[in-house]
Amino acid sequence: MLLMDIVNITIAIYVKTTCAEMRIIMNHMDIKMIVTDLDGTLLKDDKSISTYTENIIKQLRNRGILFVVATARPIRAVKTFLPQINYDAAIFHNGAVVMDHETLLKSLGVRNPRKIVNAILDDNPDYKIAVESNDVMYSNFNAEEIWPGIDYIKTSDFKELEDSYAEKVIVDAHSTEEMNKLMKYMLDDLYMLPSENRIITIHNIQSTKMNGIKTLADHYNISPSQIVSFGDDYNDIDMLGSCGIGVAVENALPEVKKAAKEITESNEQDGVAKWLERFLGL
Repeated sequence: MLLMDIVNITIAIYVKTTCAEMRIIMNHMDIKMIVTDLDGTLLKDDKSISTYTENIIKQLRNRGILFVVATARPIRAVKTFLPQINYDAAIFHNGAVVMDHETLLKSLGVRNPRKIVNAILDDNPDYKIAVESNDVMYSNFNAEEIWPGIDYIKTSDFKELEDSYAEKVIVDAHSTEEMNKLMKYMLDDLYMLPSENRIITIHNIQSTKMNGIKTLADHYNISPSQIVSFGDDYNDIDMLGSCGIGVAVENALPEVKKAAKEITESNEQDGVAKWLERFLGL
């Protein structure tokens, strides 16, 4: 092969690659909102956030792109433990609470949580259960076994929840067999999610991250096609599949990667920030 042929082939490969990257960048130019999960996605395994990622978020917001966190965490767990994360809006409890800065936009709850919890405990008295209600956790066991440092109220009968709503009910169980056992307690307006390879959470059926995103999209007059979402776990699948661009981190579950349109580096490698820097030109 002549030297000129090699040069031409090299140039062709470069042009093809560059054009492909440019098409990706052009597709991302109309992005108005970034939505990211926290644990296992934006945060490193030790629950920290790098200075690099903080700087990328700052640049993003300076360009007028909205930055939103979508998490299973309660409000207090984000504000207290992660005060360095500056965001424009947030989706807490997998969509049960949606906020624009400090303004509550939507709240969806599990009705009669005490009735549900008591029904479960009547049949399974050894089950460890916690309930999040009005940003307070009530638990019949030492909740720090699962969430070190968490504040909670110890209860034996959950009488504090009489006539109230709950953002979610948490059961210390994770196997398929245990999920099947809990199905009998699911009313028509409830659903279950496995989480953290340790717990099962029970939610209002309308309480999903994507429904929370739709609330914010309507509020800001943004189309879902103008939103990029990032995630790693089962509760991220709906938003990765429904937003304009869904990006899974490399450490995501296989089912999550399948739902995503793109894959970025792992949470340990600042995958969210690297994707934003590459494709939004930060």
